[in-house]
Amino acid sequence: MYQRQGQSAYKADLKNSLLLAEHLNNPQQHIKTIHVAGTNGKGSTSHMLASILQEAGYQVGLFTSPHLKDFRERIKVNGKVVSKAFVVGFIKRNSRFLESRNLSFFEMTSGMAFDYFKEQQVDVAVIEVGLGGRLDSTNIITPVVSVITNIGLDHTQFLGTSLEQIASEKAGIIKPHLPVVIGETQEATKHVFKEVATRQQSDIYFADALIQEVYPSDLKGSYQQKNIKTVLQTIQVLKSSFSVSEQQIKKGLLHVVKNTGLQGRWQVLQELPKIICDTAHNTEGLKYIVKQLEEEPFQHLHVVFGVVNDKDLGGILDLLPKQATYYFCKPNVPRGMDADLLAEAFLKEGFVGNSYLSVNEAFMAAKKEATNKDLIYVGGSTFVVAEII
Repeated sequence: MYQRQGQSAYKADLKNSLLLAEHLNNPQQHIKTIHVAGTNGKGSTSHMLASILQEAGYQVGLFTSPHLKDFRERIKVNGKVVSKAFVVGFIKRNSRFLESRNLSFFEMTSGMAFDYFKEQQVDVAVIEVGLGGRLDSTNIITPVVSVITNIGLDHTQFLGTSLEQIASEKAGIIKPHLPVVIGETQEATKHVFKEVATRQQSDIYFADALIQEVYPSDLKGSYQQKNIKTVLQTIQVLKSSFSVSEQQIKKGLLHVVKNTGLQGRWQVLQELPKIICDTAHNTEGLKYIVKQLEEEPFQHLHVVFGVVNDKDLGGILDLLPKQATYYFCKPNVPRGMDADLLAEAFLKEGFVGNSYLSVNEAFMAAKKEATNKDLIYVGGSTFVVAEII
């Protein structure tokens, strides 16, 4: 399971996904879809799109990853998680096939999502890419529109070590004669997307250049402004297939959490002291988090921080504030980086803090130390956030 194990569980080809789809009578061909890829923001963007389409009265499927607390969070219809009965039934019905083909966790989950959305007769399903794009298990769909939020240096062991290489992998979701929305115009990647779109004869829209006004959302954090532009441009493109009013767009953006159950995006867990968590886990994502933290009023900053062991700490160490007390911890997954090793890397660079035996112990220590005028930030990994939500 890639989420827990890392590289050893990753399968870079579509053969199994296509075989499973065929075994299930190709459910993905019976539903309209929106395909969302990108280094950062694809989860928030997917949830915003689903929320708006729900407000417009549509039955909306939503497939995202990873989950925070419950596997079923990955597969939802109108904000309601897939039933336990369906999950168990799907595995029972297909166990012989799944075992004989040695499918990966994500290959199985993608097939399950498509099967569920077909059974539920959704009007449209928002499908978030798991990793990359070109060879991702979800890339067997023919979407109404493809969306690529942005490109950053993450998962370089799979996708390439330059922005151009990573963009090329993510551009693999652009389909012939079907529109694509790019969330963020980046000099290093713009030409990659344009070349692929031209080759595929696909209309291409750069959201940040086209959308001037953004509407407010219940997803807080200044970094959401880019995601909102991406969503607004995508809805503009979708208007040829779906009826969505400006009022429904505004309501959808304001009720993302209520409509979809999204958690862990600049989520305020309590006041006095203020505790904020966010699932940002790479340099690009944490850059926005640090900027957002600078806008928060506090006397002292406490950071509960843990990462996975394949994380490149170089960029992160250059980015995070040193005027803070750190509580280093290891998320409770096989991929988690040892807290003492993490602390050692940070302390060597002049950071101040201690390592703890668990995420919960680190979190409790931060709460004990912080005064009501302080701020506690919890992050570094989706798994760290999952353990304290």
